[in-house]
Amino acid sequence: MVAVVNCPTCSAKVEWVPANKFRPFCSERCKQIDLGAWAEEKYVIPVTNPLEDFEDDAPPPSQRES
Repeated sequence: MVAVVNCPTCSAKVEWVPANKFRPFCSERCKQIDLGAWAEEKYVIPVTNPLEDFEDDAPPPSQRES
């Protein structure tokens, strides 16, 4: 049984086989479109800085012990 996935760019059905050199993409075109999106920083991972959250709870510098 061959796995079939959706192309991340155009959602076309793609067989996940070694013969498909563009997998998980359906074509070179879709692969290049995705690469361009990465280059333009359209894909981001949301990041929160736990240190900033911690510092918000700290007393102002004038109230800290010396």
